Amino acid sequence: MLTKERLKKLINVVRKRQKNIVLVLEDIHDPHNAGAIFRTAEAFGIQDVYLIFEKQESYNPRKIGKVSSASANKWLNFQKFDSTEKCLNELKKEKYVIMGTVLADDCESIYDQAFTKYDKIALLIGNEHAGLSEKAISMLDKKLIIPMRGMVQSLNVSVTTAIFIYEISRQRLLEGKKFLKDKKEQEALLKVLKI
Repeated sequence: MLTKERLKKLINVVRKRQKNIVLVLEDIHDPHNAGAIFRTAEAFGIQDVYLIFEKQESYNPRKIGKVSSASANKWLNFQKFDSTEKCLNELKKEKYVIMGTVLADDCESIYDQAFTKYDKIALLIGNEHAGLSEKAISMLDKKLIIPMRGMVQSLNVSVTTAIFIYEISRQRLLEGKKFLKDKKEQEALLKVLKI
């Protein structure tokens, strides 16, 4: 049974959910990494996570580790795809700007981005070892990088995702309510979460 306190918390959380941002994970191999990413997404009010399993074996995002996700996976909406091209074409049809994390010389720094100028953002994160596929990179609207100051060239996939989500969310929060779900969207989400 849903207590008044629990309902109040759910309503408060739903009011802070971001709209028009989708997190897309391409062939994430380790479910523990995925779980940690889900935890970050949920904590920052991102509701929609798309999972592409083109090269890696598919797993159920609702059933992966409670420790790494802190049960965040039960509060998120998931869609699974067996093709990067299908997933990104669907996002393009919906007018999302597709941004991906890439290790290359022709990338833009995360620090130089004005994320609030985009109404809809799909953030694409690649495999722990191989990064994004060639197909994914070819379909990106923006190739982004976190500049490194040390000897290492990259971070763990869940840490990278957290930094990008933080920066996008920080800029959107400063901009105001334009990036939060409207009343109708909140009510629809609340119905789903109360189940």
